Amino acid sequence: MNVSFIGLGIMGSRMANNLLKCDDITLTVFNRSPEAMAPLEKAGARAADSARHAVADAEVVFTMLSAPEVVEKVAFGDDGGFIDAMKENALWVNCSTVNPSYTRECDERSRARKIRFLDAPVAGTKMPAETGELTFLLGGESADVDQVRPLLDAMGQKVLHVGPAGQGSAFKMLVNALLAQSMLVYSETALLGEKLGFSRDFLMDTLPNLPVTAPFLKGKAELIKEGGYEAQFPLELMLKDLHLLDVTAYEHKQPLFLASLAKSVYGQANSAGHGRDDFASVFKYLDKGS
Repeated sequence: MNVSFIGLGIMGSRMANNLLKCDDITLTVFNRSPEAMAPLEKAGARAADSARHAVADAEVVFTMLSAPEVVEKVAFGDDGGFIDAMKENALWVNCSTVNPSYTRECDERSRARKIRFLDAPVAGTKMPAETGELTFLLGGESADVDQVRPLLDAMGQKVLHVGPAGQGSAFKMLVNALLAQSMLVYSETALLGEKLGFSRDFLMDTLPNLPVTAPFLKGKAELIKEGGYEAQFPLELMLKDLHLLDVTAYEHKQPLFLASLAKSVYGQANSAGHGRDDFASVFKYLDKGS
């Protein structure tokens, strides 16, 4: 099987590397910054000089891009969008986090060109991507899910098929709403704990182990203790996802009072220079105000 992977950032590079472990596939990769392709090329992938060239012979095309605007340009742009270079009946699997209404638009535009489409955003960050332990949230046709399941299994530990195209992205909105707000609540609570006389090490070692605390916060507590905030999920992308959540809530006339407040706080942390840090750096912003 000829497989292509477009978008080799923090997540995509690691996902593509796990695809190289699959038997009987030829993997072609493309990234707008070409230096990201070098390690994968060395590991056995073919590097393409454009997105259109990357997909020309592919039966399955994965994308992992940062925002709807980037997906639009890379897939449909007048100056080199790849969708018109794909073979008829090939399958586009979009792992990018975009809003559900845009996902449904991608599905319609793809199928008008006789291209099949799945939306497949992931739950998980840098380390699960590296170790092949992501959870895929699939929206689309069951037959298409079955075709790519062996590839998804190479990159993840769980595949959740949650409905037709758009529903994978819809479920990802819910996942990231919980992530963003949980991180913010944890940060505020721990900072109050310090003011009440508890040490940071004590709080980071105990609060994450309580039954009221989201499990992912154990890893974030380690980042806070270390103070480095190396990006596993950049804060600027969490802010983007909260914006998409806001758009989606508006489209469905559902107020999100707390999520909107969280978006404001992450926006301030981004403006203060934490955009390229892990989103756990919202703790540092609330601690120092800078």
